[in-house]
Amino acid sequence: MVSRIFTILVLLFPFVCSGQQNISEVWIADNGDGTYKNPIIHADYSDPDVVRVGDDYYMTASSFNCVPGLPILHSNDLVNWELIGYALKKLIPEDVFNIPQHGNGIWAPCIRYYNNEFFIYYPDPDFGIYLTKAKNAAGPWSDPVLVKTGTGLIDPSPLFDDDGKVYLTFAFAGSRAGVKSVLMVGELNSEGTEITGNEVMVFDGHENHPTVEGPKFYKRNGYYYIFAPAGGVTNGWQLALRSKNIYGPYEEKIVMAQGNTEINGPHQGAWINTSTEEDWFIHFQDKEAYGRIVHLQPMKWVNDWPVIGTDLNVDGIGEPVLTFKKPNVDKSFPINTPPESDEFNGSSLGLQWQWHANPDMKWGFSSGNLGFYRLNCVPKPEGAKNLWNIPNLLLQKFPAEEFTVTTKLTFNSRTDNEETGLLVMGEDYQYISLKKENGQLKIRSVQCKNARNEGFEQEVFSEDFEGNEIYFRVKIEKGAVCSFSYSNDRKHFIPVNEKLTAKPGRWIGAKVGLFALREGITNDSGTVDIDWFRVEKDER
Repeated sequence: MVSRIFTILVLLFPFVCSGQQNISEVWIADNGDGTYKNPIIHADYSDPDVVRVGDDYYMTASSFNCVPGLPILHSNDLVNWELIGYALKKLIPEDVFNIPQHGNGIWAPCIRYYNNEFFIYYPDPDFGIYLTKAKNAAGPWSDPVLVKTGTGLIDPSPLFDDDGKVYLTFAFAGSRAGVKSVLMVGELNSEGTEITGNEVMVFDGHENHPTVEGPKFYKRNGYYYIFAPAGGVTNGWQLALRSKNIYGPYEEKIVMAQGNTEINGPHQGAWINTSTEEDWFIHFQDKEAYGRIVHLQPMKWVNDWPVIGTDLNVDGIGEPVLTFKKPNVDKSFPINTPPESDEFNGSSLGLQWQWHANPDMKWGFSSGNLGFYRLNCVPKPEGAKNLWNIPNLLLQKFPAEEFTVTTKLTFNSRTDNEETGLLVMGEDYQYISLKKENGQLKIRSVQCKNARNEGFEQEVFSEDFEGNEIYFRVKIEKGAVCSFSYSNDRKHFIPVNEKLTAKPGRWIGAKVGLFALREGITNDSGTVDIDWFRVEKDER
C-alpha cells in the first residue's frame, strides 16, 4: 500500500506543483502499480465512443439536453482521461433547446478520424442524424449538418471503407419510430454528409437479441463487424455481428455478458486497437443515480471473433473485469481525471459544468481575477411547479460513489423571494438555500419527489440567518444517500435531518450544483458570488 501511494504521488507531483490539473480526490482508476480498476471514469459519460489517432485517444459520449453538449475527452493510455472540451456550445434547433428537454437532444454519438479530420455523427431522436467535424479534437467544431432527417433514428456509426466508399449503420428508438430491435446500413456520399440510395436492414434482433441498438461499425481481416449491445441497458449483453459483405448476411455471437460479476449490462461502447497492437473495449455500466459509468475491458480475437473481458470458463463469452493490467503504450503517463472542483479564478467556468438548456449570458458571469463566479437571480418560468423545467441550473456529474461537496457563497439579495442554493438534482431532488422573505434571509432545505411529473416541493427545514456569507455542504454516501448541512464559519456545520436518496434524471445520472432564482421580474436582480466549489473525499 505504501509503495502504491508513493507511486501515485510521484506521478501527481509535476501537476500539483504546476497547478495545471486538479486531480480527483474521490476516484482515480490508475492504481499506480501498472494496473487499473474499473470504472475508469466513475461518472455519467453515457454511450462512450473512442477513436485512436496516433498515440492519442479521444472519447465522446451522450449528453442529452445538457449544454454544452458532446463532451470530448483525451487520454494517452485509455485509463487516465482529461476533459478537453465540447463539440457543441448550443443544441439545435436553438428555439427548442432554449428550454429544458429532459431525455431529448444528443443520444449515442460516434467519433471517427478520416482524411485528417475528426467526424462525430450524433442522433437527435426527434430530428435525425447530424454530423459535426473538426481538424483538432479540442475544437472548433463545425456547425452540425443534418445527414438524415427522421424521427426515431439513433446510434449512427460510419465506416470509411478501403475502396473510398462510406457507409452508416444506425438503429431505431421505439418511442419515436414505433420500430426497434433492428439495425440498418446505408451508403453515404464521399463527404459523409448525406445518405444516398436505400437503407438496408442487416439484422433483426427480435427473436434472440431484443432491444439491439448502439451499433458500432468496423472492418478487420476482410470481415465487416457490427458491435452492438442487446437485452437492455441494465441486464443486457454485448453482441458482435460479422459478414464478408457490407449488407450481410451477418453471423451473430455474444462476446461479453455480466456472468458472475457485479458489472450489470455491460452496455455499448468502442473497440480500440492500440499502437502496440493490443485490443481493448470501452463500455458503460448503468449505476442508477451515479449514471452510466465508463469501464475498460481487455479484448482478444479468437477465430475472427472478439472476446471482451476474461473468458474464465472458455465458452467464448467474456466477463467484465474489475482490475487488470494497464494497456501497453510504451511508457507511463501522469494521473489524469476529469475536473470536479472549481476555484472560479479564471475567465470561464470549469469544463465540468453544464446547464439544463442552451445558456443565456445573463444567467451568470465569470469575474476573472476577482476570483468568483456570479449567478444572477433569474425569474422562474411562469407556471413552474418545481425545478424540473428550470434551465439555469449550473450542475456537474457525480464523480464517485462517495464524496463531499462544500461551497462558499455570498448572497447579495435585493428584494424578497430571491433564492440561491446547493442542489442535488434528479427526478427526486433536494437543496439547501438562502432565501429572502419579508426582508429576512432564511436558510431552507427543500425536497421534491417525482419532479418529472410535477411533484410539489416540500420545505423540510427553515431557520433565520444573519449575514450573507455562508458555506453549504452535501455529503454523498453509498447508495447515493445525500446529507445537507450549512455553516457560517466553515468550522461548525449544522445538519439538516432530512436526507435524500438521489435518483437519476431522464437518461442521465443525478447531478450536483447551484442555482439562483427569483419570483417575478425586476430591472436589477440579486446575485450570488460563488467563491469556490470543492469536491473532496472527507469533510473539512
